[in-house]
Amino acid sequence: MNISFIGNSIKWLNEPITSYHQPNNRNMTQIKLYLQRHKYELLLFALIQHLFIGIFIQDMDFYTEVFWPINMIILGIASVGVFVEKSKWKNTVQNILFILVLCLPLSLPFVGKIPHFMSILSVAYVLFFAFIFLEIIKFMIKPSYINADIISASACGYLLLIEINVFLLQSLFYFDSTSFKGIDIASHATVFIDLVYFCSITLTSIGFGDITPSAHYMKLITSLFGIAGQFYSVVLVGILISKFSSQSMHKE
Repeated sequence: MNISFIGNSIKWLNEPITSYHQPNNRNMTQIKLYLQRHKYELLLFALIQHLFIGIFIQDMDFYTEVFWPINMIILGIASVGVFVEKSKWKNTVQNILFILVLCLPLSLPFVGKIPHFMSILSVAYVLFFAFIFLEIIKFMIKPSYINADIISASACGYLLLIEINVFLLQSLFYFDSTSFKGIDIASHATVFIDLVYFCSITLTSIGFGDITPSAHYMKLITSLFGIAGQFYSVVLVGILISKFSSQSMHKE
């Protein structure tokens, strides 16, 4: 996989649209405009496929070796739109984190057996998704109107909360495999899928109880995540209602 090609593509996406004036660049400008206009819809699609593509895959080794890097390419490109025409330092940090979370799974066959490698990889993912999540929250709070972008960004924020917690718990689980009960440790993919399942049912307050934290710190982290999820839902509803009311008043 050509990492330099991906890096150059990201650099092109981060350039201002005003830099494209030549007729030969019209097609590229149109592609970039599309990515900007639909950035939250594209990010939402990327997050859904990253979390739930396992529904359609039976071979977990194939999932780890092939789909995981592909997922991260899709997520990385989709997340670029969120940072287009943002400050230079934000684009730089986002690009570094993206390259990092892409290179780490690619190196898994070679260095995957190094102690705590998966914990380090998971921490990189936490930083990557948390950085996007903060930018999504800033976008949701600023405008006084409600539109498709606000709705899509809200859904992205919800899924990003799941992503952050999945990889946070995964980093701790690989450090201490006794911290959870009920997780299938047959492969990296099954661990990830079980944690997606656990975090999803925790955030939605379902909690079947087939997977449970056993270490005291894991119980507290899970409790904190459940509270954060409920807080996000309550605040989100408040923000959406406030924006809708403000928009209705302006129309009147």
